[in-house]
Amino acid sequence: MDDWDTVTKIGSKTTGGASQRETVVRGKAALNAAQRSGNIIGTEKKFATGNPTTKSAVEGQRLTKVDRSDDIVPVQKVNPEIGAAIRDRRSKDPYKMTQSDLAKKVNAQANDIKTLESGQAIKNQALLNKVARVLKISPKTGKPVDEEPAKASSSKK
Repeated sequence: MDDWDTVTKIGSKTTGGASQRETVVRGKAALNAAQRSGNIIGTEKKFATGNPTTKSAVEGQRLTKVDRSDDIVPVQKVNPEIGAAIRDRRSKDPYKMTQSDLAKKVNAQANDIKTLESGQAIKNQALLNKVARVLKISPKTGKPVDEEPAKASSSKK
């Protein structure tokens, strides 16, 4: 039997068959012994582990695409129009409150409300939704939202 008939694999399971069985080596000591004996050593790395229906190839393609892009993506900031709408709505009579009062109502810090109103805040949709709910404005446009939708009165006589 010459060296071409046996192959030593590391870290993979072998399947039985009619061909010459491959030896699986686990551990550094067994690997060193295989190298000293002069056997041919091949390594295979497992990528798909767990459920075989996972889409690991798609994930790899996405990561490759991210690696190849050299573009620096700017961080999304809150639209200044929305910040102005929050500031205007907060200062009007039925919702009249300070930045710290609004911050307490939405469980945030006053500095977060300040940066949100100035348009310098990094877009935090959760905070924006909370503020919009308290002030009854749209989180996308900053326009006031009616409290109750118009009900059609249909009276039967």
